[in-house]
Amino acid sequence: MRLPLRQRTERKWLLAAEPEVLEELRRLRARVTHVTGALAATSDGVVLAHDTATVEPEGVAALTAAALGVAQSLAGATGRGAFRELLVRGENGYVATYAAGSTAVLTVLAGDRANVGRLHMEARRSGARLADLVGVALSRAEQP
Repeated sequence: MRLPLRQRTERKWLLAAEPEVLEELRRLRARVTHVTGALAATSDGVVLAHDTATVEPEGVAALTAAALGVAQSLAGATGRGAFRELLVRGENGYVATYAAGSTAVLTVLAGDRANVGRLHMEARRSGARLADLVGVALSRAEQP
């Protein structure tokens, strides 16, 4: 099925922002010890950029979109406001997802020895930067 023209235009501009988004992901990995991967995606699961070697980014983006829907519903149903972040701790480490504006998310993979406070601090900064990059890309898509 073909996307409407507006969605195709938005995706084109979002994908054009990939070099800057990828650079932000790499800076995040450099700033936080034990981060093993990061990806930025639209809230509906389209990968914008990724810096991951051990996971399939499209699958992680799709799962992030599904988790995002549940997290948004949970936050709303409990009166906690708009989604900000989600942290999953597994036996081998963490998967953390952060809002990057209203249309994108940042998902970070970290080992079990990661400093979670540092992870939150740096990933929140990266999420804000990604929100700016996505906002600029979307504003370009709206220009005639």
